[in-house]
Amino acid sequence: MRIFLRIAFALFVAFPMVSFAGTDSLLNALKTEISRKDTYDAVKQARIQKLKKFQHSLSPYNYDAQYDVSLKLYEEYKSYQYDSAYVYVNKLKNISIGMNDLSRTYYSQIKLGFILLSSGMFKETFDCMKGINPKLLVDSMKVEYYFIMYRCNTDLAKYNNDKYFSPEYMKAGYAYIDSAIALTPKGSINWMHYTGLKDAQLNNDISSTNELSKLLYSGKPISMHLRAMINCSLAIKYLNSNRRDEALMLLTQSAIADIKSSTKETVALWMLAEQLYKNQNIKDAYNFIQLAKADADFYGARQRKIQIGAILPLVAAEELNHSEKEKNRILMYLLAITGLASLVILFLFMIYKQLGKLKHKERIIEDQNIQLKDINHKLEEDAHIKEEYIGQFFKIISGYILKLEKLKMSVDTKLSIKKYDDIRLIINNINIKKEREVLYYSFDHIFLKIFPNFIPTFNSLFEEKDQIWPQEHEVLNTDLRIFALIRMGINDNDTIAKILEYSVNTIYVYKMRIKAKAKNPEQFEQRIMDIKAVDSVA
Repeated sequence: MRIFLRIAFALFVAFPMVSFAGTDSLLNALKTEISRKDTYDAVKQARIQKLKKFQHSLSPYNYDAQYDVSLKLYEEYKSYQYDSAYVYVNKLKNISIGMNDLSRTYYSQIKLGFILLSSGMFKETFDCMKGINPKLLVDSMKVEYYFIMYRCNTDLAKYNNDKYFSPEYMKAGYAYIDSAIALTPKGSINWMHYTGLKDAQLNNDISSTNELSKLLYSGKPISMHLRAMINCSLAIKYLNSNRRDEALMLLTQSAIADIKSSTKETVALWMLAEQLYKNQNIKDAYNFIQLAKADADFYGARQRKIQIGAILPLVAAEELNHSEKEKNRILMYLLAITGLASLVILFLFMIYKQLGKLKHKERIIEDQNIQLKDINHKLEEDAHIKEEYIGQFFKIISGYILKLEKLKMSVDTKLSIKKYDDIRLIINNINIKKEREVLYYSFDHIFLKIFPNFIPTFNSLFEEKDQIWPQEHEVLNTDLRIFALIRMGINDNDTIAKILEYSVNTIYVYKMRIKAKAKNPEQFEQRIMDIKAVDSVA
């Protein structure tokens, strides 16, 4: 009886998908879930907003409640958005320090280690985890600590893929997963997950993944996110065993679970795109890799961006190759027609006219290709500018939000004790001029990072006596800043005036005065737009 059960289970593992769920139907199901992606994200955002609202209603001195809510918010963000998760893990750390609770402080560092690892920052993860003393943790915290150390070592081994260092990292990873398994009740969800992962990493026979397969079909209440991870782990195992069809189906199921759980730090989708590319399903591969890139950008997963970036050029190259084949096919048809026409002199003139039309179309296509290259370069440059400015101004806005939060808490406190004069003092201490200077300072530095040759190139358009250089304490002055904004594509005087806090007429006068001094006033603004950005997009 026992032998029969083993054989039945082996067959079950070998065919983990239901018989009627073919690859095409699963891909269609994935596309359906992708169309509902915004709905799943909206549900998650609603949960987050509810938690934030509840946290704001709590007293800042109710440390236990504040800690619990911050932990829940971290859990919502940890595989959704790195920056927000980072904010709440810092809150956890600050609250635990305020409570003088070393165990919770270490637990906060464990949570920080998870998102650092998810973001692809291996060094920072190791540095963070080194500061934790596992002996001071309760067993459940130790399990998390050992599991993250396992992941960090094995992920780094795979990333390095080096015969000298990778084995040492894998050895350390196995030791950590053994420690996690030892502290986990046998037969529990975590025990089955960790045991199955270890067996899969050891590259045993496909039957060694039975604990992962058992967990999927055990009926245990596993989360959608864990279901996605298990399916992905099994898929990797099948790929290593050269069972690509089963792996493709598992990756599709993993991607579906990731979308349902609003997971942005995901592996399945880009791996699925890679496999579809190998199967010559270029259209789906391209769509899925684009979505995977959007998720990686949203989360802030550096390592994932590198992995995706390695696949994107291959898919693009395949599309170009397909276009070349189509072109060659057309040329073959033309040669055949020309050969037939050479036998029939009556059609010679008609063929000549057709060839003339084709040449004309080719010239049009060439002209359009040149225009497309110019447009692509401009789009790449604009994307680089947006990336630099959005990243910096997101940090600035985040800083302002924190300032507003502190100001709100301070004002609420003063109101509660009726110290109204103190509120006026707090408001008067807000230095708008200084904040605007900080904004200009950030703008100037980012602009010169993108256009490092802007100032000398700008001044080359003037005679030496009319050149405009910033003072020692300046990065850009007003004259330079106006044309910096113009170089970025902001040509409207009204918009420039609002940004720089001047009247529209003043901006107009500035522009006309400077333009009049240029060596070639008629082409001055075009020469400004020709100043090239450095390191826009390779």
